[in-house]
Amino acid sequence: MSDVQPAAVADDAVRGQRERMPERPPLSEPRRTGSRSSRQPVLGLLGLLLVLPIAVLLAIGLGGDGSTRVLGPIITFSLPLVVMIAFWWEDWPGTRLRSSWSGWADTVLIGVGAIVLTAVGQILAGRLDLRALFDPAPGPGHVAIFPATLPLAGLAFVATLQLTLVGEGWPLRRLRPLAGGLAVVVIAWAIAVLGYLTIVRVESPPGSDVVPREGPVPGAVLGAVLVLIGAWQVLCYVAWRGWPFVTIESRAARLTIAHVAVIGGGIVAYLVMHDLLELAPARITALSGCFIAAGLTFGMLFEGWLGNSSLGVERSALLLATLVLAALLYVVLRVFAGAMDLTKAGTEDWVAHASLNALSISIILHVAIGRRWPFPHPAEST
Repeated sequence: MSDVQPAAVADDAVRGQRERMPERPPLSEPRRTGSRSSRQPVLGLLGLLLVLPIAVLLAIGLGGDGSTRVLGPIITFSLPLVVMIAFWWEDWPGTRLRSSWSGWADTVLIGVGAIVLTAVGQILAGRLDLRALFDPAPGPGHVAIFPATLPLAGLAFVATLQLTLVGEGWPLRRLRPLAGGLAVVVIAWAIAVLGYLTIVRVESPPGSDVVPREGPVPGAVLGAVLVLIGAWQVLCYVAWRGWPFVTIESRAARLTIAHVAVIGGGIVAYLVMHDLLELAPARITALSGCFIAAGLTFGMLFEGWLGNSSLGVERSALLLATLVLAALLYVVLRVFAGAMDLTKAGTEDWVAHASLNALSISIILHVAIGRRWPFPHPAEST
């Protein structure tokens, strides 16, 4: 009989899995037979019991102004770390703990890292200002993190997701997960810092210590474009599992077309919504944030569940359902915004925060970080 302890065997197996990453992120791979839980939609509905209270807490926990102007930037800065832990590290280091503690440990780690990254963003926007880091209205002589740091945070997140899902992590997935995840965040941040320092126009409020920048693109416009790119990322790679790009066999052609289509799609969508429909950047951001939250709801929380239909019909149904839920979210959130005393943050700003940050991050944390605890997916309970 072998003298190797079962725990040691399990640790070796987990270590071996971490050394061999799949060629593509599982989230964006075409769905295989049986990959969706047979417990849907019940599993998704149960998840809402945990997702919605956390989303409400993040949306109004510090009041409408405080949540938007403090939690909004911090959550946005946390998103690259969420992607790294969920899609590269496969929830390590939380997996070293029992399942009931795993997701919470990772969430605490992400929160601490987000505050550090927000402080770095604040330094780039002017200087480190601990009072303004947590105060929604610090007053003159301070560096408020909203909205000055949002273009940097948005660039870092969109670049991380673009490299991870649209670019399939290539060629970084050849590395071990720990190194690959760190590398993708470092590269995304390098892109974000370069873009922030060269193309973003930052206006300094009167009396503020925010450093003004004379870039060609206003921060609000860049933010709207980035959220629209994020909407294309969520639609194609979360709801549609990489379609239509997964149908292209050549990796070089597939990745090139995917990058151009997703980034170009976001830019074209902005031009249509702004120039033709005459929507302001803040409203475009809010609408796009609601679409992303709706896409994550159907694509991630409910695993694309919409009945037993052919893939083509399922994709159309997912898109229609996402559009309907996005519209409903926008209307409901605007009603709630109207009932709050928003003196520093605008209505559209709060709607964008409530959908894009509060609801979306709650879904990702529940499914990808917490692995649906305490309602585990059958595949996760083995």
